[in-house]
Amino acid sequence: MTASPPESAPIRTIPALRRSKVRHGEPPLVMVTAYDAPTARFAVDAGVDLILVGDSVGTTLLGYDSTVPVTIDDILHHTKAVRRGAPDAHIIADLPFMTYQVSDEQAVANAGRLLKDGGADAVKLEGGTALAIRIAAIARAGIPVVGHIGLTPQTAGLLGGFKVQGQEFASARALIDDAIAIEDAGAYMLVVEVVPSALTALITGRVSIPVIGIGAGPGCDGQVLVIHDLLGIEDRHAARFVKRYATLATEMREGIAAFASDVRSGEYPAPEHTYKLKSSVLAELRDSLGTEPS
Repeated sequence: MTASPPESAPIRTIPALRRSKVRHGEPPLVMVTAYDAPTARFAVDAGVDLILVGDSVGTTLLGYDSTVPVTIDDILHHTKAVRRGAPDAHIIADLPFMTYQVSDEQAVANAGRLLKDGGADAVKLEGGTALAIRIAAIARAGIPVVGHIGLTPQTAGLLGGFKVQGQEFASARALIDDAIAIEDAGAYMLVVEVVPSALTALITGRVSIPVIGIGAGPGCDGQVLVIHDLLGIEDRHAARFVKRYATLATEMREGIAAFASDVRSGEYPAPEHTYKLKSSVLAELRDSLGTEPS
């Protein structure tokens, strides 16, 4: 049975989101990525709480092999589009690789662009304790910040690739310390990616800000998936944590193939797809052109 779209979620404020913990009786938060106006509109209509303009745009839309080449202008462009499609949504925009690591000044300036020019409500950046100083600088400037720990795609090479993080005591304890440092630095939310479920539950219990999981199990305050994964638009590969809720890639291929077939067979466009010209105008045009070419 197909689920009916829920009513649009209420507008979320930063203070309300900061308190949105499952252990306080709040329902889990729902976040999806979006990179364009129509998708953002569909997400709001479906009742999601949060939209993330992720640097995953690099691998989903721009054809890159990783998120590393994505620029601040790329994110700015797509954030503007998402804001136009979802004017009342709570939108979080990613800070791409090397747009915040160099200095506090760089981090604040780029974060400010995403709010001032892009229309985002908040920014997200990757990194734990070592990047807490950047979170603090951005937060001091009055810009809401979301942290991101665990598997951090921008620096996946240092982590040994796209694999589960925090499986040994030292790395697991470091992730807990990272989460605490991020909250202390002023973040109002935290994304935890590809870590064992039990570790996520410990992290969620140790911080007072909501924890959004992606490949991190059910012990979170919410979940996020890349829209191209959950809708089956990207069907070449899928991480273990991805659940496909649609198979749009198949439908898209079939639709395009049907169009191509109709064009080649002459079935499209049919009379119902065309516009008529008054016979008197047609006759006058033919007279003005004289003898028609053979």
